[in-house]
Amino acid sequence: MAVRIRMKKMGRTHRPFYRVCVMDQRSPRDGRVIEEVGHYDPMCPETDARVTLKSERIDHWLSVGAQPSEGVATFIKKYGTNGSHLEKQEAARARLGTRKNYTPAPEAPKPAKKKEEPVAEAAPAAEAPAAEESASE
Repeated sequence: MAVRIRMKKMGRTHRPFYRVCVMDQRSPRDGRVIEEVGHYDPMCPETDARVTLKSERIDHWLSVGAQPSEGVATFIKKYGTNGSHLEKQEAARARLGTRKNYTPAPEAPKPAKKKEEPVAEAAPAAEAPAAEESASE
């Protein structure tokens, strides 16, 4: 059985997402997998944070004779165990993990408060009819 490490397309229309899988060479692109060893999200804004690989498992499958596809071979070269872009990948993930600093909206001027009217005079007037009703009972 010829084993390949290749991408399996997931996601939806206009929003692709790929899983990096170990598959039998004869199985269809989105068919049955032996093991999933990573993923690739081409819609991620940080180029170096798009790929996540399980390096230990990929090294195992390469040692037992699995052949990577062209795209996955590039990912392994850049982001594998001794990859050339590992530092850039960590920096990109750190940038994605931090919150963006937006400039705060300018504060709107608050309307000036009106002078307090004598509310104390209005309250006893409202209580007076209630007192008359209780007295009449």
